[in-house]
Amino acid sequence: MDEVLKAVKERRSVRSFLKKDISEDLVKKLIEALIWAPSAGNLQARKFYFVKNKEMKIKLAQAALSQMFIADAPLVIVGCIDKEKIYPRYGERGVNLYAIQDVACSITNAMLVAHENGLGTVWVGAFREEEVSKILELPKHLRPVVIMPVGYPGYVPSVPPRVSIHEAIEFIE
Repeated sequence: MDEVLKAVKERRSVRSFLKKDISEDLVKKLIEALIWAPSAGNLQARKFYFVKNKEMKIKLAQAALSQMFIADAPLVIVGCIDKEKIYPRYGERGVNLYAIQDVACSITNAMLVAHENGLGTVWVGAFREEEVSKILELPKHLRPVVIMPVGYPGYVPSVPPRVSIHEAIEFIE
């Protein structure tokens, strides 16, 4: 099977992490995956915060509606859109859609690279934005749109069911 498709099919949302550090080499691979993702107009209107500080991870977990597994991950990546970079070219649509899509592409890349290297991740979108912004002391032009804990899986969930191809795909010829 194609290695990328294999990673896509085998990757799971991991919410349980071992107390094991991630090597700097693996962190560098995650960084590469994030920055090499496509972006609208190649503006790369995104910024990522790599959080290892335990107290800050606890605060982020609390801001994420008390999803405390976030604090257990050795690394938490917060993906932000950069409104200053995207707005001049694309206006409100850029801020409200394109930049979020850009971060989503980056995070998906990082999830697949993490999986390929034995790490688990989960996309966390349920959090109080203003609180996360304060915790990270973000400038006003950055908006957090995703929190992604990263670590070695303590537990890997089973394969969830998928909708049928006929339900999900419509061919127009």
